[in-house]
Amino acid sequence: MLTHPTHDRLVTLGLTGMAKALDEQRKQPDIAALGFEERLALMVDREAIERENKKLVSRLKYANLRQSAVVEDADMKASRGLDKALFAKLVAGDWITRHQNLAIIGKTGLGKSWIACALGHKACRDDRSVLYHRLPRLFDALALARGDGRHARLLKTLSRVDLLILDDWGLVPVTLDQARDLLEIVDDRHGRGSTIVTTQLPIEHWHIADAILDRLVHNAHRLTLKGESMRKTAAKTAGLDGKQDA
Repeated sequence: MLTHPTHDRLVTLGLTGMAKALDEQRKQPDIAALGFEERLALMVDREAIERENKKLVSRLKYANLRQSAVVEDADMKASRGLDKALFAKLVAGDWITRHQNLAIIGKTGLGKSWIACALGHKACRDDRSVLYHRLPRLFDALALARGDGRHARLLKTLSRVDLLILDDWGLVPVTLDQARDLLEIVDDRHGRGSTIVTTQLPIEHWHIADAILDRLVHNAHRLTLKGESMRKTAAKTAGLDGKQDA
């Protein structure tokens, strides 16, 4: 008789996981074989899982990752020179705890953005704050923010996350204002957070100020990818003309 009021009270208290567990227990004919503390423990475990899932959904929404990628789906057999030992180390995440950076380097189509997003997703699962930006669009957002008074606030947001992903680094030369913004970002994050950069350019060809390069690269892991575009390979497998791939 008290089951439904108890369920409603749990929901009112925000204990939706426990409420769901209570409903599930009611539907299990052999649940009476468990003692009170065992049943309560199952409800508490369900509540903890429910809360963690909600936090993860919130972190992923905030991260705004470009691709739905998870490290478990990484293609370790593709011929792109992926260092398996380094990738496993990056997945473990200790480098983020140490506030180290990562440069993912390689030609277009080798999965640089996918790997960055997969590592970002794993960081979210590890209860870390993550934020993804394509660098050209971030520069546009910073220029707009400078004009409407949000510039300092946006820079602060970029400085606070545990892992910042800057995709498509070095596609075009940076302006003086963009270089200043970039220096602000890497300087604020130096020793306080980790940054992933994806780029088609080898680091020695980055045309940026030494101050930016030093703060970003001196403690950075390098994941260098080589080989033919995976998109072209997939197109050939599907019987499509590889020339259609951009």
